[in-house]
Amino acid sequence: MSVPLERPATGPDHDRPDHDRPDHDGPDHDGPVLVRRPGPQELRPGRTHRRRRALELSLAVAVPLLLVLLWQLAAVRGWIDDRVYPAPSTVLADGWDRAAAGELWPDVWATLKRVLGGYALGTAAGYALGLLMGSLALVRAALEPLLDALYVVPKLALLPVFLNMFGLGEGPQVALVATTVFFFVWISTMSAVLAVPSGHRDAGRVFGASPWQMFRHVLLPASLPAVLVGARIAAGVAVLVIVASEQIAAGNGLGHLIFDSRALFRNDVMFVGIVCVAVIGVLFSELVRVVGRLLTPWAPRDRGRGQS
Repeated sequence: MSVPLERPATGPDHDRPDHDRPDHDGPDHDGPVLVRRPGPQELRPGRTHRRRRALELSLAVAVPLLLVLLWQLAAVRGWIDDRVYPAPSTVLADGWDRAAAGELWPDVWATLKRVLGGYALGTAAGYALGLLMGSLALVRAALEPLLDALYVVPKLALLPVFLNMFGLGEGPQVALVATTVFFFVWISTMSAVLAVPSGHRDAGRVFGASPWQMFRHVLLPASLPAVLVGARIAAGVAVLVIVASEQIAAGNGLGHLIFDSRALFRNDVMFVGIVCVAVIGVLFSELVRVVGRLLTPWAPRDRGRGQS
């Protein structure tokens, strides 16, 4: 809160003759002055941050919980057809039974293997090529038009190509995830390297940095935060792609479980698969975010995660 205060007409300059007073540039210093009183954030920053964090966590939990309760109430009261939209309690009970019987874990593990394998391959290839194209203009001029054209092709449209190349099995699924992840990481890496300020590069050259030192001490620290943002986006997209791919050309996995359950009108099992996919996507994306924070402690915190 700001309050106007009158500056008292006393002080060492007040009693001086006019010709002895120091000259002041700018506005009249004898007028009213606005003084801002410190608020709770300045007086008790730790306590304010804890309260803010607790509020954000409460909202993050309360909103999904409220929606689930509303869904449960609608199913119990008959507002929706529970044969099509089974109650969350039914979905939870069926998921628990399938997990206890060991029927759920093979599909979860099959999806995880494909996601992790494709993500690792796509990230490595995308980062290496993005770094190369961001550093060398001739390589960028030669490859960027071709990669831009391939980027806009829907990745599921490439599934028949991968089936012809690798046959049935894990190969097409892993290749599809790797291709999808590759483009996200390639674009973010190349853009991050190009965005490194020229002053950083000039400083490295002035100090006689070798190509490896230029990469290790200039390009890598400056570009890595933006690269990891692309990697985090790619983590979520990888889960989306593998579920769609498993619905088309796989005999197991969560995507196959979802599609097969819908065909058999086992909607409770279908929702079990959907919940598992959501949990895997959230955990995978969060894992990439945490790893990114550990690798780049100098980068600003994500403001979407409780920072103000």
